[in-house]
Amino acid sequence: MRCVSLLSGGLDSLVATVLARREHEVVLALTCDYGQRAAPREIAAARAQAERLGLPHLLVELPWLGALGGNALTERDRDLPQPAPEELDRLDVTLETAQAVWVPNRNGVLTNVAAAIAESRGAEAVLCGFNAEEGATFPDNTPEFLAAADQLWRYSTANQVRLLSPTIAMDKRAIVRAGRAAGAPLELVWSCYTDQPEPCGQCESCRRLERAIED
Repeated sequence: MRCVSLLSGGLDSLVATVLARREHEVVLALTCDYGQRAAPREIAAARAQAERLGLPHLLVELPWLGALGGNALTERDRDLPQPAPEELDRLDVTLETAQAVWVPNRNGVLTNVAAAIAESRGAEAVLCGFNAEEGATFPDNTPEFLAAADQLWRYSTANQVRLLSPTIAMDKRAIVRAGRAAGAPLELVWSCYTDQPEPCGQCESCRRLERAIED
C-alpha cells in the first residue's frame, strides 16, 4: 500500500516508518505543529529523519488544537510530569501523568488530518507509531483505536484509507531493538516534551526512552 507517515520526530513513529517500508511504499512524511512545547525540536528531528529516509516532508500547522489548553504539553505554566524511573510501570502514577499531558482528541485530529492528505494523494494508509507501553494509559494508542479509525474512514474517505501501526504490540524496549535491527537512524530522535537544547532527562517521555535504550 501507498502510505503517509505521521512522523513526530520521536522514536515510535520513526521505527514504525522504517518497518513499514519493508512491505509498503511510504510516499510522504507528515508532521503536525499543534502548539506543543517541543514543536521546534520535533519538527527539526522529523525533517532530518525524512531526509535520511529519502521522503518528502510536509508540515501542517494546527494552532487551534494547542489553544484549547488544559494540559502540560501546550501550556508552559503547567508542570510537566516527572515520574521516577521505578514509577514508569505503576498504573496509578501513569494514569495521572497521562491525564496531565492529554491534549483533547489529539490523535483523533492528527490521524484524520493525515487521512485527508493520504486520500488527496491517492495513498491507501496512514502510518503511526503507537505502542503497547503507552497504550496502557492512552486509549488512542491501542488496537481498538486503529480498528475504530478503519471503520470511520470506510465512510469518510473515498478510497477507504486504513490506519497502520507496525509498533502497536511493542513496548519501548522492543521498538529500540527493532529500530536498531532495521537500521533506523535512532540518533535523530527527539522524544523530550521540552524544546531545550538537550533532552531534559526528567519528563516521562525522556525516562521511557532512556530506560529502553539502557535495557
